[in-house]
Amino acid sequence: MKITINGQSKELNDRSSLHEIITQFSKDCSRVIAEVNGEIVKSPVWPSTTIKDGDTIELVTFVGGG
Repeated sequence: MKITINGQSKELNDRSSLHEIITQFSKDCSRVIAEVNGEIVKSPVWPSTTIKDGDTIELVTFVGGG
């Protein structure tokens, strides 16, 4: 299955939930905003959101500082 994460093409062996993908590609899930195919997906539904072939995912991580 091919998907795009933050503009980069990725090949996955099987279908995954959005939560599985976020934990694979992000260090701290508590600071991530996820968008699938142009729509923001809230964290409570990440485990039940199935990623399909051709999906586009944007992961934005908030970083504090000053």
